[in-house]
Amino acid sequence: MPNCTKCGLYTKYEKGLCTGCYSENSKGLSKKETRYKESIIKGRIAETLIEELFLSLGYGVFRYGMENTIPGIVGLLQGVDSEVASNIRKMPDFVIQHPVTKEVYFIEVKFRSDGEFDKNETDFTKNSKSIEDYPYKNTYFIIVSKKHIKCITYYELRKGGKVTPISQNYLSRRKELELDKNTIIKFCKFAVKFFKEV
Repeated sequence: MPNCTKCGLYTKYEKGLCTGCYSENSKGLSKKETRYKESIIKGRIAETLIEELFLSLGYGVFRYGMENTIPGIVGLLQGVDSEVASNIRKMPDFVIQHPVTKEVYFIEVKFRSDGEFDKNETDFTKNSKSIEDYPYKNTYFIIVSKKHIKCITYYELRKGGKVTPISQNYLSRRKELELDKNTIIKFCKFAVKFFKEV
């Protein structure tokens, strides 16, 4: 059984560091900073997965979130706790357009390793009194987990709906989006592949 060369704890790497020591050694980042960076990377992978899913189904897909609409804004908003800053941070990731009806939808993508999402998320509670203050009320939240791709709307969340590992709110069941179930299954397999170690 290999042990960490720094602290002696178990590691899966022969003559290597455990996860904790590796995090501390990685370019001077603290554990908190490393977790934050990992979270951003997981989120971007989930966003790319969903973007490619909709593109493969013929949808128009337009990046909308703050990092795309206002380049450089992320750094400017650090430590700013105003209502405007909060609304900018909450901008949905995408605007998508149905290939036939031309209807447009706000899409917010979230990766949740536990497959859970509800109205008590920090997206709704940070700098807000409640979910009712969320500014983008027509948003569809797509939750990517290690096993599933599920979807819930802002209004469903507000009424107490939630995404759980056993809930039946699969993305393929959104009738208004008219999505191909087999394509979604293929992308679920990609999610399993990308997130199996998370």
